[in-house]
Amino acid sequence: MRHKGLSPTMAKWHTHVNHVQASPSMADWLSNRDSLTERLMARSTHFRVQRLYQGRGICLQDEFAEVQLHSAKQVMEREVLLRCDEVPVVYAHTVLPLHANAQQWPLFASLGNRSLGTTLFSDPLVQRGDLSYARLRPAHPLMRRIAKLALFELTEPYLLARRSIFMRRGAKLLVTEVFLPAIRNLNVNAESRNQE
Repeated sequence: MRHKGLSPTMAKWHTHVNHVQASPSMADWLSNRDSLTERLMARSTHFRVQRLYQGRGICLQDEFAEVQLHSAKQVMEREVLLRCDEVPVVYAHTVLPLHANAQQWPLFASLGNRSLGTTLFSDPLVQRGDLSYARLRPAHPLMRRIAKLALFELTEPYLLARRSIFMRRGAKLLVTEVFLPAIRNLNVNAESRNQE
């Protein structure tokens, strides 16, 4: 169902996970506030971050207000795939306003293929805001970026995503995580490991 007045390139973000009608296992992935990196590491033999892009870009129409910009302006942007045993399970997109300085987010520029999540959760100065949830449809810019990677054949009309603001020394950083279809296999693999 498309919301009246909402562009097909924008997502409707909800404050409660029930609004996206996720399965119980997917609702757990979406709403769990622990480090996603640590959860993925616990469910795989080999975890790695594959950096796709880091540099300047224009933030999306449904992002700019979250980082207190007045319009879709240029930001620092980071795109990565989180891979479990080489299978991509999460696409993550991070935006940081250009006015945020190196003292506020000192490690962001030099992350490379390291996990942003590990940095965020180990820094006592970082505060995390509330999670919000959405179904991303094919017209959404992040979905178009994922489609260009040709990682899998999308057989469903949407992918589930969540996002939250991280605050450090007064500067906001927005992290959006899109859960790819292979995330479901991690639940199965974890269950079979527990039964062995």
